[in-house]
Amino acid sequence: MDTYSQNKIWLSNFLCQVVKMRLLRPQSEKTVAEHHLATKHETSKSQSYKYNLVAFLLPGMLLVSPNFSDLFAPNVEIKKFPDGESYVRIPDLGACEDRPITLLHRLYPEQNNSLLELLLIIDELAHKKCDVAVLSPYLPYSRQDKNILKGEIAGGKVVCNLLARTGCKIFITIDCHFLKGTGDFTHGELPIRNISMAKPLTDYAREKIFKDEAFEVIGPDQGASYLVEHAGGTALTKVRRGYKGGAIIYRDVETLEGDIEVRGKNVLILDDMISTGNTMIKTVEWAREAGAEKIACAATHGLFLGNSLDKLETISDAVFTTDSILNPAAKVSIKEQLDEHFQSLFSAE
Repeated sequence: MDTYSQNKIWLSNFLCQVVKMRLLRPQSEKTVAEHHLATKHETSKSQSYKYNLVAFLLPGMLLVSPNFSDLFAPNVEIKKFPDGESYVRIPDLGACEDRPITLLHRLYPEQNNSLLELLLIIDELAHKKCDVAVLSPYLPYSRQDKNILKGEIAGGKVVCNLLARTGCKIFITIDCHFLKGTGDFTHGELPIRNISMAKPLTDYAREKIFKDEAFEVIGPDQGASYLVEHAGGTALTKVRRGYKGGAIIYRDVETLEGDIEVRGKNVLILDDMISTGNTMIKTVEWAREAGAEKIACAATHGLFLGNSLDKLETISDAVFTTDSILNPAAKVSIKEQLDEHFQSLFSAE
C-alpha cells in the first residue's frame, strides 16, 4: 500500500469519528461550512488568529515528512546532496495546488537543516496557492525568546517570522517553551496553537511508575507552572547564573526556591523539556534533600544532551518523555493527543 493510501485511510477513519460527533450535535450549532478559514478574535492570552483546522484536513491534504514516519506514512521526500545541501520533493505536488495543506514535520534533531527544509516546503506550497498549517511537536530556538545581554538576537522570534512570511498560516506545537499555557497565541508574526502533553505524562507516572500510589507533581520553575496545574502541582522558582562556556554557551542553575513539603512523599518532576539535564538534576537533588521517597523525572521533549540521561537515571527512580523527539526514554506517544486535538476542532465553534 502506498503512502497516499495509508494517509487517506487514516483520514477516512478519523473523519468517520468526526461525522458521528457532528450528527450528535444540536442543530442550533454551526456547521463546518459556516466557519471561515480564519477569523480574527481576542483571547485572554493574546491577539491571535483562530484557524478552524477542519479546513486544512477536509478537503485538504496531509503531507508527512520522513522524520514523522514513526507515526504516519511519509509522502514527502527529503534527502541530501553530496555537499550536504537538502533535497526536497513532494511527489503529489500537483494535487496540492489551491488546497489547504496540513504538514507534519519534526524540527529536531538537526534543527537548522530541518528548519530550512520546512521553509523550502512551505515556500513551494505557498506558490501553489495553498493555505499551510504546520504541525511540529518541538519548536527550536524557543529558548531564545528574549534578549539577556546587549546585542543578543532573539532567535525564537526570527524563526517565527520566517515561518509566517514564507507562508505558514498557523503553527501547531506541543508545550512550546516560551508559551505559558495552552491555546492560541501569536509570537512575532506567527499564529501558534500550543497543546500539552502534561496529562498523558502524569497518567503514565500514575499507572507505570507509582502504580496508583499517591504522588506530588512539581515543576522545576515558573515557566513549567501550567504543566503541573492540572494535577494540583506547584512550581519552584529557578535562579540562573550568568553565561559561561566558550564556543558552547549556557547558563547554570544557581538555586531552586519553593515552600513545598515532599518529605515521605513520592514526587513527579514535570517540565517541558530536558536538554542538558542541569535543571532536572538540581530539582532531583532538592527533592532528595527535602526527604522525598520515589522520584520520577518527566518532560514533553527529551533532548538529553551529553550524558544527561545517564545522570538522571542514576539519581532518580524513573525518567521518561514523550516521542515528540525520538529518544531512549520516550515512553508516551503524542499520536493520541494529536488525534484528540484535531477531533476537537470539528466540534469547536
